[in-house]
Amino acid sequence: MNHRKTENAGSKFRGLGVVVVVAMSCALLSASTVGGKLVAHNTPGYVSNAKSLGSEDPAKTIEVSIWLAPHNRSELDALVGQLYDRTSPKYRQFLTRSQFAARFAPTADEAKTVQQFFESHNLHVVKVGGDNFFVRARGRVADVQTAFHVQLNKYQVGDKVIRSNDRDPYIDGPAGALANSVAGLDTAVFTHPLMQRPSSPPNAKPNAAGNSKAAPSITPLFSNICFNGTETETFSTNGNGSLPIGTYSGNHLNMITTTTPGCGYEPQDIQTAYNLTGLYNEGYNGAGQTIGIIDWCGSSTILSDANAFSAYFGLPALTLGTNFNITYLPTQSDCISADQVEINLDVEMSHTIAPGASINLLVPPSASFQDIDQAWYTAIDDGLANVISGSYGAEELYVATSELANGNLISEVGSALGISSNFSSGDSGNFTFGFPQYYPASVSYPADVPYATGVGGVTLALNGDGSIAWQAGWGNTETLLAEEGFIADPPENFGFTGGAGGGPSGYFAKPPYQKHLAGKYRQVPDVSWMADPYTGVAILITVPDAVPLQQWQIWGGTSVACPQFSALWAIANQEAEAGGAGPLGQAAPYLYSLPAGAIYDVVPQKSKHNVTASIQEPGLTNVYTAAEVAGVTGPFISAIWDYAFYEDTALVITFGTDPGLETKKGWDNITGVGTPNAQAFADSFYAQ
Repeated sequence: MNHRKTENAGSKFRGLGVVVVVAMSCALLSASTVGGKLVAHNTPGYVSNAKSLGSEDPAKTIEVSIWLAPHNRSELDALVGQLYDRTSPKYRQFLTRSQFAARFAPTADEAKTVQQFFESHNLHVVKVGGDNFFVRARGRVADVQTAFHVQLNKYQVGDKVIRSNDRDPYIDGPAGALANSVAGLDTAVFTHPLMQRPSSPPNAKPNAAGNSKAAPSITPLFSNICFNGTETETFSTNGNGSLPIGTYSGNHLNMITTTTPGCGYEPQDIQTAYNLTGLYNEGYNGAGQTIGIIDWCGSSTILSDANAFSAYFGLPALTLGTNFNITYLPTQSDCISADQVEINLDVEMSHTIAPGASINLLVPPSASFQDIDQAWYTAIDDGLANVISGSYGAEELYVATSELANGNLISEVGSALGISSNFSSGDSGNFTFGFPQYYPASVSYPADVPYATGVGGVTLALNGDGSIAWQAGWGNTETLLAEEGFIADPPENFGFTGGAGGGPSGYFAKPPYQKHLAGKYRQVPDVSWMADPYTGVAILITVPDAVPLQQWQIWGGTSVACPQFSALWAIANQEAEAGGAGPLGQAAPYLYSLPAGAIYDVVPQKSKHNVTASIQEPGLTNVYTAAEVAGVTGPFISAIWDYAFYEDTALVITFGTDPGLETKKGWDNITGVGTPNAQAFADSFYAQ
């Protein structure tokens, strides 16, 4: 019997389904709207069924933007297709910014028309985007509502309160014909898909990197063996031999204890496992390339943290203004702070993979769609990097169609200019959490954008020599065996706790490079890298009030995978240029036709030593198979986690289980085509 009631970890409220709102009442339009335009599909789907909490304060000051439509869009679409078609004479003949602007950008006069629209409604223009693609203005909510003929309300969406327009905006006069979308009416934001794993006991001693000292002879902080043999252990009720008594046997997960930090992968582990050292020996390390990392707010300690990390592991130093820059877009953020995990993760992992590349940390002031999109576009338009890395996303199901189209346009501009935009596929699987009867499947935006590259994740296990023992599509479930004198009979399955995102888009059509995949829609992801927090990576980060200030932590999530792949793509660009072929542009179109050996195909994994349980109750013994303990079916690997900081506590972590998604031979919706075999991967682009 089960001795306690536990809430299923997968059961979280995610709101209701999406219905795109495209209609508005004609009665709300005045005579002045004649000659204007309804900007269709510009209302988030939740508005139709989320609870309204009332109107926004009409005196509040906000900023909104109108994105202008590009010229000759069908011609642009056709051209970008030719740029990535090996049979076309225009293959990889990427445009310069001036060439692109002359053929496809809105004009200064068109931007002026939009400015006049804003000013006529008491809205002050604060910025005109590069090549006139957007105009941004500031003003009172009341004036914004009048300008766009909308009501701005607050809505309860899951556990969040989000402001949004209640209907699609209408733009009066000639500015309406120029508008592609309106941004800033809603306050939806992107989030970082990252997961921390417990990393150090409270009495951990300072280490060599804690005071930024280099260590000429590196002693690993963490073990690179995450699965260290098998074990059999027994727990009794109250810890005194009382029934029930549980006996558990199977693989052992090498996690933190009171005396050891457990497993975690350091730069040399990653470089060895994925054959990066061979690339470095050939002279390819990303030199001459710039990785643009988009992370909002900003970190006050990133340079000192990254350099302490680099010194400890023998990586080149990052020097501000030389191989490291911080670009605030448009101006310096007012939320800069220490302990910005995503920034440390992105910078340190990019530098781990491509130590010779420059890094440009691109910092918008917030995580809003409006701020992120404009920073992303500006980075492309100003040529601030030739590889863009974004470890962020939002569930496609709850994003307005106009925003999806906007992200597609921005990434298409990058593709035309020879710049790749890469994004994490998310850490919530297909967003059903194992309950498809309650939660509709979805994917993460902008990883779903056809002109971008979606990066999924894997679990990584290494051999003693640092080579790959196995990889599984990242997906974890958790099961309680015993906790401080409590024996769970049957073992208490908490369900899905995290896994790489993937599946079909509900909006974007399938791009040509995925023509051999099933279905009509864009499939996510394209490629993958390590992401499981239980086989995570080590980062160094300043934690205010900690002793020492700089702390080692283990992190996972597709936030780990994306900057690693982006850095490898920088090396691939370096090789392509060295071979005289020039830049590569968007990564995704190349990934489906790589030569044999360039990719590790990630396939389902299983173990002969998955965890089983035998529980002695009064008068009987209950025996549970590995599948019953894990609470899953199909191939998987499970291991016992002896939790160090609660007496007589053990859990089972299951690997390779991502509900609604599956790993299989060839492309799959967890790992894409697989993980890169870095040397063969990058070498395949030499003179291609």
